[in-house]
Amino acid sequence: ETLEPKKINKNIFFAGHNLSGDFISNLLTEIQDKDISVIVVSKSGTTTEPAIAFRIIENFLRKKYGSKKIKERIVCITDEKNGALKSIAKKRGYKSFVIPNNIGGRFSVLTPVGLLPIACAGINIKELIAGACAERKDSLSENLNKNISYKYAAIRNILYRKGKKIEILSSFDNSLHYFDEWWKQLFGESEGKGGQSIFPVSCDFSTDLHSMGQLIQEGERNIFETFLVAEKQNVRCIVPKNKENLDNLNYLAGKRVDYINRKAYEATRSAHFEGGVPNNTIWFEGKSAFCLGQLFYFFEKAAAVSGYLRGINPFDQPGVESYKNKMFKLLGKP
Repeated sequence: ETLEPKKINKNIFFAGHNLSGDFISNLLTEIQDKDISVIVVSKSGTTTEPAIAFRIIENFLRKKYGSKKIKERIVCITDEKNGALKSIAKKRGYKSFVIPNNIGGRFSVLTPVGLLPIACAGINIKELIAGACAERKDSLSENLNKNISYKYAAIRNILYRKGKKIEILSSFDNSLHYFDEWWKQLFGESEGKGGQSIFPVSCDFSTDLHSMGQLIQEGERNIFETFLVAEKQNVRCIVPKNKENLDNLNYLAGKRVDYINRKAYEATRSAHFEGGVPNNTIWFEGKSAFCLGQLFYFFEKAAAVSGYLRGINPFDQPGVESYKNKMFKLLGKP
């Protein structure tokens, strides 16, 4: 959603990220009369949410097309050799791609896990990878003025040691919403260990300025803010002049909405800083596949470095097993 994909004659739906019966039921109703293919992603094949969703949707496809024809409609992205999904793919003849053994889920967007769905959305994955490679080159520099991912990781840890334990990722473009959601998982799972962590939160401005803005401006001073801002916008929308001017907006007539949005960012950054909230801005050139690849690699590298700076292993997530074990017990799992 961050990018403006090529016009493709297809809809892309997501499932397996929650346990809402209403959600999956509504999805089945939505796709009832559509021509459907499925990409199922799971390293083990036993993660509850995607496993349940796949079982239900696979059954739906089997009834719709028959067991033989669905082989052409299901692609699995899973472990190379082991796991339930690998066994299913092999037994039922589904095409499969490999999730590298040394890559965890939150770091896997630049593997087949992310690349195949992104390609299906009509986005140039070669450009995405080129952006990631360019960012990797910069991240090898020992000069912090060039190695911005290290610099960002260092700033986060300095602020943490000064009592700033909540980071708000703020963007003034709602197309970045789900990128911000990925960022929350990346840093939440990578750093939330050992009784020490920076709590990752995201805000969609200017919308959330009318809700979270008050808290950021005058709430407890245990927060810092990172703005994610595109230097260029792909679309220009102009405020028209109105003869009656009943809304008193003619002072903005002829100005681009993205120009007004930029001024909102500048004002917000200044106001929050004056209110005692340290902030920094991560600039990227524009909403392109190349720039998105840069951002993915940038934040992945920063998450790893940030964890190591605090003596945390950023690549495991032992805490997530606690609720799972309790849930399985309640469900009577053998």
